[in-house]
Amino acid sequence: MPYPENLDHHFVVDPAKFDFYAMDCYRLLGEDRFAENLAHEVIRAGTDFDGSERSPMRMAEARITLGVVAARQGDLDQAVNYGEWALKGDRQSLPSLLMVSRELAAIINRDYATETAGQEYLDHLTALTRASAVTA
Repeated sequence: MPYPENLDHHFVVDPAKFDFYAMDCYRLLGEDRFAENLAHEVIRAGTDFDGSERSPMRMAEARITLGVVAARQGDLDQAVNYGEWALKGDRQSLPSLLMVSRELAAIINRDYATETAGQEYLDHLTALTRASAVTA
């Protein structure tokens, strides 16, 4: 997808958001190479010069995307590492993060449910889902 040409158009988002939304689209479509490249770009753009995160929710979702790509490529350890990293942020919109995490959870449940690392990740998501339901 090309970058928006006219940023004054009210239906066009800024390039950083464009990459973020395109990353989601490519992940959902199973276009892993594009999703992975955009996830790295979202993380790069969201990291300040001192290493601090300017866009923690975007970066968390980018890490989930990297986890989905890793899981699809057969790398459970990397998938779980990215998934857990995404869940550790201080600033979270838990309902949104859990919604995106369900995509990684579905792949882990389908392909790695008998693996210890996969089961631990699924258990962690289940606990977070229960906790968010109690506080909602």
